[in-house]
Amino acid sequence: MKWFGDSRFQNYSLQALQKDMMSGLIVGIVAIPLGMGFAIASGVKPEYGLYTTIIAGILISLFGGSKFQIGGPTGAFIPILFAIVMQYGYEDLLIAGFMAGVMLFLMGLFKLGGVIKFIPRPVTIGFTTGIAVTIFCGQIANFLGLRGLEKTENFFSSMKQIVLHFSTINPLSILTAIICLVILIIIPKWFPKVPASLIGLLVSTIVALLFYPGKVQTIGSTYGAISNSLPSLHIPELSIEHLQTLIKPAFTIAMLGGIESLMSAVVADGMTGTRHNSNRELMGQGIANMVTPLFGGIPATGAIARTATNIKSGAVSPISGVVHGIVVLLVLMLFAPYASMIPLASMAPVLMLVAWNMSERKEFAHMLKTRTADSIVLVITCVLTIFADLTIAVEMGLLLSAILFVKHMSSLLVTKKVLPDPSDINARVSANMVGEHRNCPQISIYTVDGALFFGVARMFEQAIMDEINYKPKVLILKMDNVLYMDTTGESNFASLVKHFKKHGGIIIISEIQDQPREVLRKTGLDNLIGADRFFDNTGDAIQYALTKLNRAQCAGCKQFAFRECTALSGCAEAESIHEPKRNHIRSRKQEFPGINK
Repeated sequence: MKWFGDSRFQNYSLQALQKDMMSGLIVGIVAIPLGMGFAIASGVKPEYGLYTTIIAGILISLFGGSKFQIGGPTGAFIPILFAIVMQYGYEDLLIAGFMAGVMLFLMGLFKLGGVIKFIPRPVTIGFTTGIAVTIFCGQIANFLGLRGLEKTENFFSSMKQIVLHFSTINPLSILTAIICLVILIIIPKWFPKVPASLIGLLVSTIVALLFYPGKVQTIGSTYGAISNSLPSLHIPELSIEHLQTLIKPAFTIAMLGGIESLMSAVVADGMTGTRHNSNRELMGQGIANMVTPLFGGIPATGAIARTATNIKSGAVSPISGVVHGIVVLLVLMLFAPYASMIPLASMAPVLMLVAWNMSERKEFAHMLKTRTADSIVLVITCVLTIFADLTIAVEMGLLLSAILFVKHMSSLLVTKKVLPDPSDINARVSANMVGEHRNCPQISIYTVDGALFFGVARMFEQAIMDEINYKPKVLILKMDNVLYMDTTGESNFASLVKHFKKHGGIIIISEIQDQPREVLRKTGLDNLIGADRFFDNTGDAIQYALTKLNRAQCAGCKQFAFRECTALSGCAEAESIHEPKRNHIRSRKQEFPGINK
């Protein structure tokens, strides 16, 4: 596969490099506080977030499928990573991250990039909102400066800890957090190009150091000094036991990473008018997540906010993402000791604002207002994300969505008995033409509308079987509105065909679509029906059916379902029915030219 020399670097110039350098610098500055904040919220040391920003950021830009994607640790991962750290420990988090990288790479290799996009919107909005609530509530303790809390992965337990330790509230922590929060709100309005999170951290940290040093918890007092260099290469110890134990959390990381990265790439496409390569993006994400844990980094994915900032800052190519990683590396090497002085209360509003922005609150409220089945999926997914975990939430959301989809599609399958309408110049078939005194006893024509899949296959078979219990000689199925047939649908369709043929009946298929026809061809059912009994036009199908009638049974019949019934029955009563269109109809083929429209 070509990684370089592709369209992402076409017509690259010195001017483009200058734009990438500037946008990379801006995004790198924005990414520093976020990288540390996401790591802290995930239950690991802040420098691990910076390692991830540097290594994963560079690799995702180089090997991903988007020109503008900025990769690194994101807020969406916080609840998952925190739960893994609490349950398995940091070392096993690295192994789970590596395993997730392998999964992501394989997803891209086997071209599953498009599949991830089919996750229903209520599910993605539900778990995104749930994650946002979890992040926001998880920062309440740091905002208030509470002490002595036990770390727990359960939402109820975490809230209980806040209540139990509320008496340890620190007014100076609240003041520090408010200073940072005010700056985070004001700066984007007055100076939209200035990195508000960095300014907020700097100002609130300086205020704390000058006016009440040592009175609030800092990164240094909680996690120790931040190293100013990258860790050496460390190969985690993989074993069968590790693989078995961590397969579920690794899969959760991979799925969320895939969804988040592709969502970010789609946002970038919308902002720039470009198109990303989904499968290559997954492979790039996989490579980054396989390499990053080897240097102590946590799982990474595409970051929507940083990618948007990259585009708004004038990025031209993936070089901006590489520059962003180098900027973070330089800051780490030069200013790491000073980062230890940042109060945890200053980090809290940064993460709270991230949670607020990622909450999809408007989309959530809009879906709730619809009061449809999707609203139920949305709420259940969100609640389970908060009170259980993301894996259970997504599984239940997908299961409910699938059940609702099958139920909805089942209601859309319609079979109607029809006959040609003599008052229509094109003699289109219509269900209104069938009645007690107009219903051919030898030929039954049915239109089939809807997909023939496992959810409706049995219902389709039974509906037709109930209708043809009087066993007509010929059954015509007009299938122009059947766009899809699965193997279950084919099986029930075959059962109908065999039952009808067993009693000497003839089945004719008209206007069948390509996909169902291909299924019948592969299973050999088209041979059982007869290759000469498939017609592109329902008028031709009726003409063929009329040649298979029992003429003796037609004698004296007064149903007059077709124009030819007058002559076949030997009765003149049908003249008044068909006479108005005599001058328009010259042959059976002329009678049905628009029947498939």
